[in-house]
Amino acid sequence: MAQIKSSSLKFLKDLRKNNNREWFNDNKDRYLAMHENLVEFSEALMAEMNKHDQLVPKSGKKTLFRIYRDVRFSKDKSPYKTYMGGSFTRDTPMLRGGYYFGIEPGNSMQATGFWNPNKEDLKQIRDHIAAEPKRLAKVLNGKRLKDTWGSLEGDQLKKAPRGFDPENPAVELLKYKQHLLYKKYTDKEILEPGFEKVISNNFKKVRPFLNYMSEILTHDLNGEMLAGLK
Repeated sequence: MAQIKSSSLKFLKDLRKNNNREWFNDNKDRYLAMHENLVEFSEALMAEMNKHDQLVPKSGKKTLFRIYRDVRFSKDKSPYKTYMGGSFTRDTPMLRGGYYFGIEPGNSMQATGFWNPNKEDLKQIRDHIAAEPKRLAKVLNGKRLKDTWGSLEGDQLKKAPRGFDPENPAVELLKYKQHLLYKKYTDKEILEPGFEKVISNNFKKVRPFLNYMSEILTHDLNGEMLAGLK
């Protein structure tokens, strides 16, 4: 069990108030301790996740994002992120979708889904939704999934996408350009022992959605596997 430490959360709170290089360098030991804590947590989370899914990368350390911000094209020149997060994807081309967790004072969360599908994947998703209008809605309204994750989120078009019937019963789902699900946590919740099991179990509850998306992204409308995957 790798528990998130209150000292890790405290460092992020202090960094939010002192987001400059001088303070960060003076507190580098605190940052390294926090980073090691999050590596241990990520390793424990991946061990739990791999009991019911197949993930990459294989190292908890490699899942974590850098704390250093890219400020080249940003008006905000703060050099550091005030959160720590990690992501991993499902292994093999047949298992689509990814997982994310973020640790941030007052705004910790986990997320899953499809952040920015390329145009080919988005067309594939919409074709399948249009062909079977009730299927994705049924998946998203499953009790375990909906009670835990709520409703689908992400950027949407204002109208039905070009080439799709605006009268299709699933038109609201066809408008999505992103297909995302989020769950937030309080600071108290993330500091509880066994929090990695909570996240893993909640990711397991979203599996029907990822399984559906994996199927439609790897098969044509006739149920045949796409040529590049055979």
